[in-house]
Amino acid sequence: MADTSKIKAACVVAAVSLAFSQFPKAFAQTAATSPAVAAEGASAAPSKAERKAARKQARAKKNAELKKLEDAGYRPGARDDANYPQDIQDAQKKAGIGQPKQ
Repeated sequence: MADTSKIKAACVVAAVSLAFSQFPKAFAQTAATSPAVAAEGASAAPSKAERKAARKQARAKKNAELKKLEDAGYRPGARDDANYPQDIQDAQKKAGIGQPKQ
C-alpha cells in the first residue's frame, strides 16, 4: 500500500513538473525589457501622420511618372495590347523614366 502511494505521488510530481516546464520562465525585468526602454523603442517607429505623408508622397510620385508615360504615348487602358512590353519601353525611353528592360 505504501509503495502505491509513493508511486502515485511520484507520478503527480512528474506530471506537474512536465506541465510547468512547457511555460516560459518569468525573470525580473532587465534594462532591455523595462517599459521605459520599450516605449523609447516604440517612438523610433514612424507615427501615423508620418506614414500617411510617406504614402501620399509615393502616390504623387507614381502618378507623376504615369502622367509622363501617358504624355510620351503610353496608353495603360488599352486592353489586349499585343505591343505591351514594347510600347511601355518606348514611352519610358521617350520620357526618360527608368531603364527599359530588354
